[in-house]
Amino acid sequence: MSAIFKREFKAYFQSVIGWLFLAVTLCLYGLYFYVYNLVYGYPSTSNTLSAISFIFLITVPLLTMRILAEERKNKTDQMILTAPVSVGKVVAAKYLAMAAVYTIVIAVIAVTPLILSAFGTVAFGESYAALLGFWLYGLSCIAIGMFLSSLTESQVIAAVITFAALFVGYMMGSICGLISSSGNLLTKILGCYDLTSPLDNFSSGMFDLSGVIYYLTLIVLFLFLTVQSIQKRRWSMSVKKIGLGVFSTGMVAFAVALAVVVNLVMQALPTTITQLDATSNHLYSMTDDTKKMLSKLDEDVTIYVLAAEKSADETVAKTLERYKAESSHVKVVYKDPAKYPNFYQTYTDDTSVTRNSLIVVSDKRNKLVNYNKMYEGSYDSSYNYQTTGYDGEGQITSAIEYVTSDDMPVVYEIEGHGETSLSGNFSEVITKANITAQTINLLKYDEIPDDAKAVIINGSTSDFSKDDAAKIISYLQKGGKVLISTVYTTEDMTNFKSILEAYQVSLQDGIVVEGDKDHYYQQPYYLLPDIASSNLTTSASGGYVFAPSAMGMTYPKNEDSTESVDSTEDTTGQITYTPLLTTSDDAYVKQDVANLTTLDKEDGDINGPFTIGLDVQQKVDDDNTTELIIYSCQTMLTDDADQMVSGNNSALFSDAITNLVSDSGESTTVIPVKSYDTSTLTVNATVTMLGAIFGIVVIPALLLIAGIVIWVKRRKR
Repeated sequence: MSAIFKREFKAYFQSVIGWLFLAVTLCLYGLYFYVYNLVYGYPSTSNTLSAISFIFLITVPLLTMRILAEERKNKTDQMILTAPVSVGKVVAAKYLAMAAVYTIVIAVIAVTPLILSAFGTVAFGESYAALLGFWLYGLSCIAIGMFLSSLTESQVIAAVITFAALFVGYMMGSICGLISSSGNLLTKILGCYDLTSPLDNFSSGMFDLSGVIYYLTLIVLFLFLTVQSIQKRRWSMSVKKIGLGVFSTGMVAFAVALAVVVNLVMQALPTTITQLDATSNHLYSMTDDTKKMLSKLDEDVTIYVLAAEKSADETVAKTLERYKAESSHVKVVYKDPAKYPNFYQTYTDDTSVTRNSLIVVSDKRNKLVNYNKMYEGSYDSSYNYQTTGYDGEGQITSAIEYVTSDDMPVVYEIEGHGETSLSGNFSEVITKANITAQTINLLKYDEIPDDAKAVIINGSTSDFSKDDAAKIISYLQKGGKVLISTVYTTEDMTNFKSILEAYQVSLQDGIVVEGDKDHYYQQPYYLLPDIASSNLTTSASGGYVFAPSAMGMTYPKNEDSTESVDSTEDTTGQITYTPLLTTSDDAYVKQDVANLTTLDKEDGDINGPFTIGLDVQQKVDDDNTTELIIYSCQTMLTDDADQMVSGNNSALFSDAITNLVSDSGESTTVIPVKSYDTSTLTVNATVTMLGAIFGIVVIPALLLIAGIVIWVKRRKR
């Protein structure tokens, strides 16, 4: 067997075919690599590999056309038929020789992500997942080509029918879509020969075990068919074509049936077992928070997808598969708008419903998740729309909690004192947490409404009246929950400060300046505070919080507030303080901000460290505990600040607001948007040009010249 392998492998490089295969494949890869990775700076080679998958329609027929057809034409196949080595080993050796030639290409391509890493952060997981799929897809095409080469003695015919067979497999997904958008028995049968759908999973950044098994069974099946083809020829020559027809047909039918069964079993397994998310942004992974929510789900939820299953958005479909796999209470039903154009009207009057939108239904209520809400985007400087994030999990998890929840919490945002309304990512947190946000002007109310789960005071710039401050204090004393952000102002804020002083918290007049370079960004008042470990900071831990122009807070730091309390001890009335965000010891407060001449530390500046995020709690009675979360920097709660730290500010806010509105102490689930923003590679013009010259011209030309020279020399012998 090894002798046959060596002979066949050498034969490819003693003729032009092997060199031509390498040159053409690497030339095309070099072209797309130049465009996608060097010019556009894509940090993954998955797009590059996906774009050149059609190359096998051309190169594989060249590689496989002679492998058995030439043997038959030159009558050297008699050696196979009479060799002491089994036909299976002969076929395996010839196949491995072609696979080895092809693997040389793969080895060269495998180096390119490493080269790219010199110019920035490369998505290695996505790149090598795509390369694995590309390798297996190519090996499958070679096995198909080898089988077709065994059916004829004409290399031209072998090449033509191999091209036709691979073209059909390449286009099978589109063919099935034309036959039926929703799928039927015929498309299921034809789909067994859909060569590219498994490759799409790998190209999207998934290590797909079902795709691996599909390609491996395809390879084994066509190698088996090749053996059967040769065996039938051997039997026909020795016994005048009697007897083997029935035996061969039965074996082929059994092999095909076995391959189908194996793949059906793999498809029946949950995607949590068969697929591993290799994307840099964990696009297809389900967060632990969603898994926790689904593990407690005890009501049936049906998710209607307004699309045919075959044409549904792939990313959303994969996300839904994980929900099904995680909970038996989740059911996904596809409704093709072509067949059910008015289906959505049963659940909503919204006329903006688009294809691929979801309707999440339980016995209590339903919720529409419009498709355009599952993706975030923005316009670049050229007014081109760019998709910047995927929010499928966030929207679906929120919808499931909404339709199964017994209580819809209400949060009131105070207005009338120059407050800033929550917007953007922070408003989206409120929506995802299924919280009803309402604005309230205290002038029109005698007290905070009874249905308030919490109150938000976001950056008051003018003072409260004594009555307004008293209403907030009264609400807190009854066990109310309040989130306050403050902003530096020269206005007299005596009544507003009285709310904080009721719980012995005071604000330093001025802004905090950091003396430690590790605790600020660009400007020393653009703070990057330390984040304490708490259930109010879980989502932001491990990253940064951006807090520009923050004020310092002081409060009683007596040891009793941090010591654990025996469960039998009555703690009613005791105030506990938990710092959430703190500066370094080198921080100081600049008081006369309007007349600042320097940010350097001067005599009279108040020394740190300072707390700029604080949780204050006081037990009122056995059933009620007052909680006051204070951030001394309103700018923290803006999208501009949030974007500086990749959404960590809104994650911090999410932990705060969901904990405040939760009765059980267990917060609702808010899943942040999974950003598509990856740092593009910065490749200078010289390297880009050299990459184009060597990848597209020099290396392929040298390979082709080497093949021609070797071929000419052998012809002269």
